[in-house]
Amino acid sequence: MSDLPESRQKSPYVMELEPGKYAWCRCGRSAKDPFCDGSHKGTAFAPRIFELTEKTKVALCGCKMNQNDEAFCDGSHSKL
Repeated sequence: MSDLPESRQKSPYVMELEPGKYAWCRCGRSAKDPFCDGSHKGTAFAPRIFELTEKTKVALCGCKMNQNDEAFCDGSHSKL
């Protein structure tokens, strides 16, 4: 099994989210990408949990190659 996540897309998922807790998929295997559905089981990956306190427009990483290992896009997809 690879130590690298699977990249679903080479661009962020831009969306408006309601306040609450979210689990961003780090493995790239989730059928609910960019959110975790448990498909990481058996891998070295675990979801990254984040919380929003107000309705917010976000850009969630779609390539899974963020250098900061956070849910929010840092532009790493432009180097793929």
